Amino acid sequence: MVQTIEWTDGKVRMLDQTLLPREIGYIDCADYHMVAECIKKLCIRGAPAIGIAAAMGIALGAQEIRAKDFNGFMKGLETVFNTLLSTRPTAVNIKWAVERMKRFLMERKNEPAEKLKTLLIEESIRVLNEDIEINRAIGRWGAQFIRDGDTVITHCNAGSLATGGYGTATGPIRVAVEQGKKIQVIADETRPVLQGCRLTAWELMQDNIPVTLITDNTAGALLRKGEINLAIVGTDRTVANGDVANKIGTYSLAVLCKENGVPFYVAAPLSSIDFSIPSGELIPIEERGPEEVTHIFDCHIAPEGVKVRNLAFDVTPAKYITGIITEKGVFRPEDLHKLNVRGVDLNAFMLKGNY
Repeated sequence: MVQTIEWTDGKVRMLDQTLLPREIGYIDCADYHMVAECIKKLCIRGAPAIGIAAAMGIALGAQEIRAKDFNGFMKGLETVFNTLLSTRPTAVNIKWAVERMKRFLMERKNEPAEKLKTLLIEESIRVLNEDIEINRAIGRWGAQFIRDGDTVITHCNAGSLATGGYGTATGPIRVAVEQGKKIQVIADETRPVLQGCRLTAWELMQDNIPVTLITDNTAGALLRKGEINLAIVGTDRTVANGDVANKIGTYSLAVLCKENGVPFYVAAPLSSIDFSIPSGELIPIEERGPEEVTHIFDCHIAPEGVKVRNLAFDVTPAKYITGIITEKGVFRPEDLHKLNVRGVDLNAFMLKGNY
C-alpha cells in the first residue's frame, strides 16, 4: 500500500491524489497553510486522512509560535485551528482532530512551550498510527458479513488512500481476502471527481484484489440482476440517529440496495461519528466549484456558461442502512448512540454475520 501521509524531516509529506492514477507524486508541506490548501484542493481527501492532516498541520503551525507562556501559545494556535476548520465543512474528522489536540495541550499546560511543540508532533504521529489500527479493527468486524464468492460494491474511495492506511470501507474487503475468501469488488466511478475510478480501482489493483469499474448509473441494473451481494461505503460524518453523510451518490446507492434486498453497510471509525448532531438534516453539506462538473481534468465537457450545482456530499437516512461498522463492533443505526453511553454492554447490541 502507498503511504498516504507521514511526518518526515520537519514537514508533512502527503501523496498528491489529484495526480492519480496517471502519476505518483508527493507534496512536502512546510507550514500549516500548505496543509490547509492541500485539504481544500483534494490533494489529500477522505475523512480519516484529512483528520490526520489537520493534526499534523497543527503540529506544523505550533513550530512557528514564539510565545513562551501557555496562554500565548494557545492564542497563537487559534489561527491555525480556525484555518484548518474552514477547509471542508462536512467531514467531522478535522473538528475531531482540533479538539483532540486542544485537549492534549490542556492536559500539559504546565509544560514549556518548546516541549509542547515536540509533544504535538509526537501526538500527530500517534493519530496516524492509531488510525491504521482502527481500520484493521473495522476490517475484522466487517469481514464476517462477506461470504466466500461474494461481490461487494463500494462508492467513492474509503480505502488506504482516504486514511492513514488499510482503509475503512476496504478494511473488511482486505480482511476477507486475507482470510482466503474469493471475492469481487465493484467500484462506482463516483462523479464528478472520479474517486472510485481514479483511486479505489487503482489501489485495489495495486494489491491484486479483483475489481470491476462501473459508471455510477450502472449500479441499479446490476443490483436488479442479483449480481451484487452487499455494499460497504465510508462516511464523512455519521450522527447520533445513524444518518450518514458521505460522497454524493451514496444515498442513491443505499435506496437501490434497499429496493433490491441487498445489505448496505457503512464503515465508520468513532472519530467520524458526531454525537452532538441529532439528525442528518443538520449536517452542513459542502458545495464545490462548477469546474469539477464542467471539466474532466483539463477537458471542458459542458456547454459554456451552463449553471451547475455541485454538492460534494449527500445524507443517507438510517432506515436504508443495515449496519454501521466501527472499531468497537457492528451496530444497527438505531443502536449507534449506545457507543456514547458509559457502562453499556455493547455486546448486547452488536450485529453478527453472516447477514
